[in-house]
Amino acid sequence: MQPVNYSRRTVLIGAAALAGILSFAAISGSANAQDEDTLRVVMQADVRIVDPIWTTSYIVRDHGYMIYDTLFAMDANGEIQPQMVDRYTVSEDKLTYTFTLRGGLLWHDNQPVTTADIIPSIKRWAARDALGQTVMTFVTSIEAKDDLTFEIKLKEPTGLLIFALGKPSSNVPFMMPKRIAETDPNTQISEFIGSGPFVFMSDEWRPGDKAVYTKFEGYKPRSEAPSGLTGGKVAKVSRVEWRVIADQQQAVNALLNGEIDIIQQPGADLFPLLKDDPSIKIVDWNPYGYQFNLRFNQAVKPFDNPKIRQAALYALNQEDFLQAAIGNPEYYTVCKAMFVCGTQLETIAGMEDKLESNFAKSKQLLADAGYDGEPVVLLHSTDLPALTNIAPVAKSLLERGGFVVDMQSMDWQTVLSRRVRKEPPSQGGWNAMATYWSSADVLNPVMGAFFNASGDKAAFGWPNDPEMEELRRRFVRADALEEQKGIAEAVQLREAESPTHIVLGQFNLPGATRSNVSGWIPAAAPVFWNIEKGNGGE
Repeated sequence: MQPVNYSRRTVLIGAAALAGILSFAAISGSANAQDEDTLRVVMQADVRIVDPIWTTSYIVRDHGYMIYDTLFAMDANGEIQPQMVDRYTVSEDKLTYTFTLRGGLLWHDNQPVTTADIIPSIKRWAARDALGQTVMTFVTSIEAKDDLTFEIKLKEPTGLLIFALGKPSSNVPFMMPKRIAETDPNTQISEFIGSGPFVFMSDEWRPGDKAVYTKFEGYKPRSEAPSGLTGGKVAKVSRVEWRVIADQQQAVNALLNGEIDIIQQPGADLFPLLKDDPSIKIVDWNPYGYQFNLRFNQAVKPFDNPKIRQAALYALNQEDFLQAAIGNPEYYTVCKAMFVCGTQLETIAGMEDKLESNFAKSKQLLADAGYDGEPVVLLHSTDLPALTNIAPVAKSLLERGGFVVDMQSMDWQTVLSRRVRKEPPSQGGWNAMATYWSSADVLNPVMGAFFNASGDKAAFGWPNDPEMEELRRRFVRADALEEQKGIAEAVQLREAESPTHIVLGQFNLPGATRSNVSGWIPAAAPVFWNIEKGNGGE
């Protein structure tokens, strides 16, 4: 799988005032940012859910990378490399994969990592993840041979098994101890023991205030240099604190004052102030970028009707969303390709006349579908900066296209809880919601969770489309790139007829650090191994 190629973005130019903002230290207690052994970070959201298999939320994925490890991972070149696995072999008929774990791996309770833990971890992940679900349909068995060796047998060959085990983003196949991994996939875990470079300090966790991680002295890094999500995960600070500052201007003020060390995702409108300060560095830590989406709930009316979903596809346009959310064209790309512009599977097939705000066509389709003006409940996240302006734009465009929209505002954590409910909106459910994916999550129709159309087993929204599922199965079997391209185009044509979601454009959101912070590794997720602090610059 090839990585996405993006040119390095130029930072915004200008000025922004921060008058009358209370300092972070004044509201959260004193913070000595000169303490070289503690890294204080403002992430893009608060951590309220801590099971990275139960949800696709990126803040939970990021929490997962702090405390868990993976069998394989994606390097900076987009290649999958062994991580917890020391070595593996593939039989000549490509039906039997034999894996041997690295020796000396420990859980945070100092118990050894064995294949008895690995097998239920794979199964729990595969029950929730779109790519995992598809790949598991090819699996005959997963069996332990001894404490460090296990075997996966396939019914027929697929080139995606190793890629699935090294999937870089939500849901990531994080490994957990057996007793935790055996938790029902539809139930959140209640114990947070991993084998990664940091330990989650659950006794210090204060939702709305902070999450704390400390260096795991028993972690055994790989010998290779870090590359993307692979290589040696060396914790160079003893403590990482994720501090919650909901107001972006206040967070920037805290960074400028040296009260925090990193902002993962500052608002794009605040980059001018950050760039102009010599004590701050701008870091484009995710070279893959992101993709905005509008997701339909097909389990309830009116979006159970494909014509009504098509109407939304005609009513919307990407430029309005990107301007409202990002603002500067240097940070965004208008792109109708569902598998990301700049990749080998890029195509606009089926989308040529859509996403152009053709309101007349939208109204015509609504009339043809018998839409009776039933309000569409649109979930609006108010505290995730990248999403704050998305739902209001969707509401405006959909209404101009003939929809009646009831936009309901709430914080992101409430959106996460609400979006898993299948009840009608009148009983606490929903019809549509905006989110975004790392582009690394949507590089093909199997790994992209929103393309999963298996009904109750699909991601929230629960589309049920046997034709889409057959296309995705064909993609798993395909070996040649040209065949994969043809199937990807067929998937997008199907999306134009019966959308599971709508792509609202691509964008990049760099982070900001103090100049004395170094070692941030470009990857598909923000990771905090290899980062260190000093008294001066790099």
